[in-house]
Amino acid sequence: MKVLIINPGATSTKIAVFDEDTELFKQSIDHDAADLAPFSSVIDQKEYRKALIMRALADAGYKMTDFAAVCGRGGLLRHIPSGTYTVTQQAVEDITTARYGEHASNLGALLAKELGDTVGIPSYFVDPVCTDEFTDIARVSGFAGMERQSFFHALNHKAMAREAAKRIGKAYEALNLIVVHMGGGVSVALHEKGRVVDAYNVRDEGAFSMDRGGSLPIMQVIDLCFSGKDKKAVKKLLASGSGVYSYCETRDFREVVQRMEEGDATAALVSNAMVYQLAKDIGAMATVACCEVDAIVLTGGMANSKWLCTEIEKRVGKLAPVMVLPGENEMQSLALGALRVLHGEQAAKTY
Repeated sequence: MKVLIINPGATSTKIAVFDEDTELFKQSIDHDAADLAPFSSVIDQKEYRKALIMRALADAGYKMTDFAAVCGRGGLLRHIPSGTYTVTQQAVEDITTARYGEHASNLGALLAKELGDTVGIPSYFVDPVCTDEFTDIARVSGFAGMERQSFFHALNHKAMAREAAKRIGKAYEALNLIVVHMGGGVSVALHEKGRVVDAYNVRDEGAFSMDRGGSLPIMQVIDLCFSGKDKKAVKKLLASGSGVYSYCETRDFREVVQRMEEGDATAALVSNAMVYQLAKDIGAMATVACCEVDAIVLTGGMANSKWLCTEIEKRVGKLAPVMVLPGENEMQSLALGALRVLHGEQAAKTY
């Protein structure tokens, strides 16, 4: 049973074809800034990206009738529980109007539906970043009317949590797992018996990452907001110009580690501070589970760094066994989400 996978990013559209869990074909279609310049919004790029997808599939010898379903990456939608969702008209409307925000990943579900509808096959999206399974107590921020929100790398979190459970030999729903995704952004979450009951918001909580500041001193943030910069400039600075980048002027963690090994004191301090903060986040999540944790799972692109994973394990290894499952695994995660529905292992949810 073949499924087509679509994963749009800011400067590329990744596509793949899976036959069950075997990847038969993959391609990353790159988009130059000049190609995207004529489009005033992400949604305006839909036809441009769709044409490139169809051309790539044709060149590879595929046609839409070869597929049992199309699955796209989920984007910024309303907060919903984890699962595989049918792309409904409501989802299309929320994406088209950017009701919950604009991001290239929004196009994943939209492109999946348009391509699937051409041949009458189902279209899905799986575990978007807005996945929300928080408990009520986890939402309380400390300021009435300003709730904590669930934004994390849900797609890879869920996939790697299931893989960890498989390796442990128990059902995902029977375990307490702390999953740490370490990429451009970082997110630490507690998976308690199959639900992510708490997580550090990848946008503005927890440890800093390569270009995001994480939890910053709020009074100094207020000072920054009134320093003469406009709202857009402050948001851009905190979302993509802070974190490791603000200290080392690079977004490549491999370069930071190399500098540290060559004796760069700033690189060493910042690298160890990231380990320190991630370990604190892991410890905090352990208390949510009353310190009954079956495993700590390190994943994401930065989990390829043996140094990083070793240093984290030194600090948290006494809490639970540490399992390293590096990489993003987004394409396979999307495929497996669609296949669980196609094989009747779970029902598709309605958005």
